[in-house]
Amino acid sequence: MKKFQFLIAFLGLTSVFHLGAIQAAEQKVTVYKTPTCGCCKKWVSHLEENGFEVESVDLSDLSMVKRMSGVKPQHASCHTALVDGYVVEGHVPADDIKRLLKERPAVKGLVLPGMPAGSPGMESSHPVKYNVLTVDRDGKTAVFARH
Repeated sequence: MKKFQFLIAFLGLTSVFHLGAIQAAEQKVTVYKTPTCGCCKKWVSHLEENGFEVESVDLSDLSMVKRMSGVKPQHASCHTALVDGYVVEGHVPADDIKRLLKERPAVKGLVLPGMPAGSPGMESSHPVKYNVLTVDRDGKTAVFARH
């Protein structure tokens, strides 16, 4: 009887882990980037390696996407992503995106202005410290994560 109860508990636990993996894999991110940007391709791979399903859309000019997404020039980077109603600008780490989706703050999204060395897709032997910021509907920013 105890073996049977253990088996039922084990199957239930593995189902929970399996469901969590499925939910992470089903989180679709649409990334708008230029076709020749190598660091954007690396960032897409970083997201995929961390359980996101990514659709890449190559455009020669991202200015309209950034404008329509509400990304201000001072927050811009080389790619813009949309995930579950949020905008993600730049080389934001996958763990920060997961946290955003879990906590669901009342913000427009996350931004990592520029292309800081050491951020995902911008790997470097000389990484710099950087902050990922939230941007609210009024354009105000706050530190979301320090790296």
